[in-house]
Amino acid sequence: MPPPNQPPPPSASPADPGTLRSYAVLLRRMTGEFNRLIHAFAHDQGLHPTDVQALISILDEGPENGGEPMTPGRLRARLNLTSGAMTACLDRLERAGHIRRTRDAQDRRVVHLHYAPEGKRVAREFFQPLATVTATAMTPFSDAERRAIGGFLSSLNEELAGIRDQRP
Repeated sequence: MPPPNQPPPPSASPADPGTLRSYAVLLRRMTGEFNRLIHAFAHDQGLHPTDVQALISILDEGPENGGEPMTPGRLRARLNLTSGAMTACLDRLERAGHIRRTRDAQDRRVVHLHYAPEGKRVAREFFQPLATVTATAMTPFSDAERRAIGGFLSSLNEELAGIRDQRP
């Protein structure tokens, strides 16, 4: 801690752009805000926060975003859940109308998970303010700056997934 009446060193300020510390502070704050929104949505829907993580994976990694339909096995591995916990999660999501399960046409043993239209509507309505503030936050940045920010976030997500995948 700096002595009284002296400013902190430049790297200690989260407002000092470009330092590793400032990125860490800002990312922790953003993660905290996202987590609070996820917990509020889960509470409002009578779900667990893990259920919301499952919904995010079904949406983000599914056909709507260029992926394959999510399966319970892939989702279980993605969320690092036991098979019993995964079944309970999917049962809650299906009962609440957020997902539907279908059988693969070629191999009836394979189950695909789909984000149900009503579930999407509820989530879209709840998270609309997040989309609005994101658009507002992006306004002052040029297209080139937005691409750079997107590149940074994409690269960071890949690195974080690598850390996750290396854990036992």
